[in-house]
Amino acid sequence: MPDDDPARALEDHLEKSRLAQETRNERQVWYFLAYFLFGIHVLAFVMIYAIRHAK
Repeated sequence: MPDDDPARALEDHLEKSRLAQETRNERQVWYFLAYFLFGIHVLAFVMIYAIRHAK
C-alpha cells in the first residue's frame, strides 16, 4: 500500500513544500531583477535628459 509509511508521507510533504518555497524565492529574484533594471534605465534617461538640457 502506497501511503502506509508515515515517514515517507512526511518526506514527500516536505519535498513539495521545499519546491513550492523555491519557486516563490525564484519568482521574487526575477521581480527584484526586473525592478532593478527598470530603475537603472529610468535613472539613465533622467541623466541623459539633464545633460542634454544643461545650460
